[in-house]
Amino acid sequence: MAAELAYPGAVRPSLPMRAGRWVWRNLFGTVANSVITLAILWLLVSLLPGVVRWLALDALWAPATSEQCLQGDGACWAFLQAKWRLILFGPYPYDEQWRPALAMALFFAMVVASCFPRTFRLAGRIRLLLAIWAAAVAAIAWLLGGGGGLAPVETRLWGGLPLTLILSVVGAFSAFWLAILLALGRRSAMPIVRAVSIGYIELIRGVPLIGLLFMAVVLFPLIVPPGVDVDKLARAQIAFILFFAAYMAEAIRGGLQAIPAGQYEAAASLGLGYWRTMGMIVLPQALRIVIPSLVNIFIGAFKDTSLVLIIAMFDLLGSANAAKSDSAWWGLYVEAYLFVATIYLVFCALMSAYSQRLERRLGAGRG
Repeated sequence: MAAELAYPGAVRPSLPMRAGRWVWRNLFGTVANSVITLAILWLLVSLLPGVVRWLALDALWAPATSEQCLQGDGACWAFLQAKWRLILFGPYPYDEQWRPALAMALFFAMVVASCFPRTFRLAGRIRLLLAIWAAAVAAIAWLLGGGGGLAPVETRLWGGLPLTLILSVVGAFSAFWLAILLALGRRSAMPIVRAVSIGYIELIRGVPLIGLLFMAVVLFPLIVPPGVDVDKLARAQIAFILFFAAYMAEAIRGGLQAIPAGQYEAAASLGLGYWRTMGMIVLPQALRIVIPSLVNIFIGAFKDTSLVLIIAMFDLLGSANAAKSDSAWWGLYVEAYLFVATIYLVFCALMSAYSQRLERRLGAGRG
């Protein structure tokens, strides 16, 4: 039926014909598109053979030494075969690295399950889903930190991809709720609330994240009473939350300003109070509008976790730097950075693709 509606009174073109039409319309439809397409094809033809030779044909696999790799013409995948666990898990005890691996598997399973609408219907309410997430986070913290039958592992030994995920996901999720309060506070009719919200947002946005991390790690121990000790990971996590909450608050405020005044008036005519109006009518529409901005901030948070290297915490990039510093593999670094860049690219591409799918499903951006 769909084919008859799309091509009434005619036989539907074959797949090669439809593909040819798409290629002509999108790649060669105009002079500018033709020039750009040909330039890209020439670039690919010129560079692709060399890239393939370096990545695969001339590459060295284990067993191979650093001297053999430095003398060779291709990539040294023997280096990654020897150091991939250090890059992924950082300084976490080698014999216990099954624990961060299991923690990441649990995290990925929760993320995948939460991305499907059916999960929300099965959960019944968002509160139940949040409770399940809280239990999963507690299980991840138990796996990484130990106790309860597992050998304790200090947070200073946490590193690699698990540390990157903890800082970015927990930080962005917590910052999101704080950002909602800040955005509402900035639009509040109460002068004190509005002034405090504006002051916080402008102050934090005017300070680089590196500055907040330094204050959290260096200055915080100097201003707290003697004997009070807060874990360095917790301090870095709080710095991430405070920093990205300010940026998310401005994005959410833009969504709130885009809601027509008639929505507020309709809620008032129904006798809804302020919080029910915001929670049931205004915020769902505002958040739908700002999905692209929020995802962009979250992607930035995921990549900015690499800054914790300056406070002696080994995230994914920091672990790669530690791996290439091994004297046995001195002089090899491209493979480590390529491996890390691929991980960042995959995660960011998946977040971007899911946000676009979510926008289409919710109808965001439609007039």
